Amino acid sequence: MNIKDKLSTLPKKPGCYLMKDKDGKVIYVGKAIILKNRVNSYFRGAHDYKTSKLVSNIADFDYIVTRTEKEALILEYNLIKEHDPYYNVIFKDDKSYPYILLRDSKEPALEVIRLKKRSKKVNGRLFGPYPDVGAARNTIDIINKLYPTRKCNPIKKELCLYYHIGQCLGYCKYDIDEKECEEMRKEIISFLCGNTSSILNNLKEKMNEATEALDFENAAVYRDLINDIRISTSRQAVEINQKESFDVFNYDVLDGMISITGLFIRNGLLLGSDKFIDYLVGDSENFVSSYIYQYYQINPKPKTLYIPKELETYLSGLEDCEIKTVSKGKKYQLLKRAKDNSYETLRQNKDIVIGKSEYYNSIREELKRIFGKDIDRIELFDNSHTAGTNTVAAMVVYKDLKPSKKDYRLYKLEEGADDLKSMHEVLYRRYFRVLKDGLERPDLIIVDGGHNQIEVAKEVLSSLNMDISLCGLVKDDTHNTSFLMDDEFRRIDIEPDSKLFFFLANAQDEVHRFAISYHKKLRTKNTYKSVLDDIEGLGPKSRMKLLKKYKSISNLKTLEIEDLKTVLNEKTAIRLYNKLRNSDDKESD
Repeated sequence: MNIKDKLSTLPKKPGCYLMKDKDGKVIYVGKAIILKNRVNSYFRGAHDYKTSKLVSNIADFDYIVTRTEKEALILEYNLIKEHDPYYNVIFKDDKSYPYILLRDSKEPALEVIRLKKRSKKVNGRLFGPYPDVGAARNTIDIINKLYPTRKCNPIKKELCLYYHIGQCLGYCKYDIDEKECEEMRKEIISFLCGNTSSILNNLKEKMNEATEALDFENAAVYRDLINDIRISTSRQAVEINQKESFDVFNYDVLDGMISITGLFIRNGLLLGSDKFIDYLVGDSENFVSSYIYQYYQINPKPKTLYIPKELETYLSGLEDCEIKTVSKGKKYQLLKRAKDNSYETLRQNKDIVIGKSEYYNSIREELKRIFGKDIDRIELFDNSHTAGTNTVAAMVVYKDLKPSKKDYRLYKLEEGADDLKSMHEVLYRRYFRVLKDGLERPDLIIVDGGHNQIEVAKEVLSSLNMDISLCGLVKDDTHNTSFLMDDEFRRIDIEPDSKLFFFLANAQDEVHRFAISYHKKLRTKNTYKSVLDDIEGLGPKSRMKLLKKYKSISNLKTLEIEDLKTVLNEKTAIRLYNKLRNSDDKESD
């Protein structure tokens, strides 16, 4: 059945639709209140730039009928996560905002956390989101100076510097009154909720007392704390009648591009904002509602969310959150502020986004010219070792020409193997796993090297009966990217000032960096293991004390037995001393 015939069979019911390319790959997922109207709209009239590109690549579509718009919203999210379609807005896993966590421990303790997944369990009370990590940490710094909170995690066994400067009650050594801790916790919660007037008045009194006593050093400390608190709160003030907590989302569209802005108000304070800009695909209501729904799968939902009226129906599936829209008053002014911010983001950044799009399109066209097909997913490999030891390999992945760090992989390889055997091992392990588990296949494999490395890669792919485009990145005598070599061992020269050359050089640097960092980590770990392990009486805690005090194995080798006895008992100190000396003898040989 062709597309025209399928369009006539679409029901007038809510649901989701999946657009597919000529290879059957899902390239876009959307939701609709009425499937027939929404899907047909793609094949009628003119569209903006990105939607036109989508339509030109649609070879087929499927649809799934749901009972309600709410079910369609949830299903759309799950289908996007499953298929990772090229044309959908994807709220990246690493795009989460910092929160302050007041832990549920006996002693008041604070930390900055990011919520990578909505289901992440937290033991304590969350405050935020904050615009960036710096703002959250500055707030914690202020609180830690105001209150003697617990700073260490896990709790230490001896008094630290914070106790001696009055910023800790010595929880590690003393039994602190629970009522005192609870009172401190309440005051911290009050501060994080924006109630700072009593604290400011108290600090002013202490500053004046210190000034009258000519204690100008402490007076300056109190003055700086007052200024820090004022700066922290003045930038966040929002003029609303009550100290409410809610989120606001709005958007604007300009020349085929869309910008979305979220404002996060907590207890009357504007803690932060979320800004997004990209090409618009489909209609704006579907686009924005999908973005907001994905945002709240990672971040905690507020009790109330204010949105423009046209989004109400599209977000009816957002549970545990009251959806509201207003047409006047201070909440409306915040909605307007979010829309104005979206317009400004478009005005200021539209040319940058267009420039990036042109940059990536140029690379796509060049890759298509070289390999005769569209290249979406690229997997690059590199090995690292020291004289055949601590041999590792790394794989980095680019999707739509952008690093997909969640797909990066590290491999610990057989010791003593040469570079070609190591290349054979990592490629076989990777693509045997792809076959076994039905993982997504790359459109292009890039190995670090020329003829020999490509020959090994071809052998692996042939043994697994896999047909994947392959090439090697060859370096010159100064170890810089020089040219491409295809799987027929033909040299493909690329202009050094071209966008493709710049992209490939950066990709080669990225996989090399990833491999080297793992190799160094493994080498350091094995160095510690070879010298400090297997010594009778030297357990993990003692090893940690030694490394904490003397910083490195090199420093340990300069010590005498008496020095080691400051951390270890005499017998263990002698054993370690002898082993360190023996290792020195072996190195000198």
